[in-house]
Amino acid sequence: MREQLLAVEKVQAIEWRDGALHLLDQRLLPHRQVWLRFDHAAEVADAIRDMVVRGAPAIGIAAAYGLVLGVRARLQVGGDWREALEADFARLEQSRPTAVNLFWALQRMRERLARLRDGDDILASLEAEAVGIHVSDREANLTMAQLGMELIRKHQGNSQVVLTHCNAGALATGGFGTALGVIRAAHLEGLIEHVYVDETRPWLQGARLTAWELAGDGVPVSLNVDAAAAHLMKTKGITWVIVGADRITANGDVANKIGTYQLAVNAMHHGVRFMVVAPSSTIDMNLESGDDILLEERDGSELLEVAGQPVAADVPAVNPVFDVTPADLVDYIVTEKGVIERPDAAKLAQLMCRKRLH
Repeated sequence: MREQLLAVEKVQAIEWRDGALHLLDQRLLPHRQVWLRFDHAAEVADAIRDMVVRGAPAIGIAAAYGLVLGVRARLQVGGDWREALEADFARLEQSRPTAVNLFWALQRMRERLARLRDGDDILASLEAEAVGIHVSDREANLTMAQLGMELIRKHQGNSQVVLTHCNAGALATGGFGTALGVIRAAHLEGLIEHVYVDETRPWLQGARLTAWELAGDGVPVSLNVDAAAAHLMKTKGITWVIVGADRITANGDVANKIGTYQLAVNAMHHGVRFMVVAPSSTIDMNLESGDDILLEERDGSELLEVAGQPVAADVPAVNPVFDVTPADLVDYIVTEKGVIERPDAAKLAQLMCRKRLH
């Protein structure tokens, strides 16, 4: 399966070359493919906040490279570069508060800084760490794709009808995707009959990104408005909801794109299995439950305007970006360390003690 996925890989959103970070501007997809170059940590933080790059794993990877750019700039200035670097850490941490991968990646960079010894090439050491984070995410996605595909085959060996939400594909990760990695692998094995994609208001990640990725891979796909999900479960024979995650707490609660919670409620009502696919870096054992997660809320103008033009009455808008799906609505969490069925605190703690599978 690994070789099959590598052979058909078409989409990447993050590149590190010539000492700079290059990001595919996801705000312009699918109609325009524009790569932007970033040479400074502050620029990377702004790119994360402004949704040039999005998806929890991709945000973490971009932040790690952003820190490398910060180190280079601070070394060039001289003086107490470590103290000056704290401003870059802070700006990157503040760019998107809900995605735990952001903080995980920056903590890895901080730990690498702490391990530096006299005579070490500072910049080369930090660059190698960031590249390692990137490569590790790609490898984790390949492992999760295999595990998720085998889970689908185990339960229903015939072709499945899947619903997915937002974008948990190659664009949201270091490559291949989490939820879409599983869907891609299942498609290659002939296990996918059709995929329905929620448009995912207001940024339309499903419409602009997920549908584009799947169609490019030849996966049978249809787009639907978010509000149609329950109706489709009732009338289209949907057997799996497969989503990614931005943070999973110690008890198995899942923070993901707004609208995921209602999908889980509807899935349980209709007897549809609910799978969450995320690397172990998304699991935050420091938070007991989803009630402890800081959930991002963006400006209401994202709902009230389209392309800068008002489309609604002049009223306040509520624009939460994420919601929390309680663990008791989740059938499976798939990570690179293994699969958890009906997650709870004990199972998550046991999982985090394992080594990743290969």
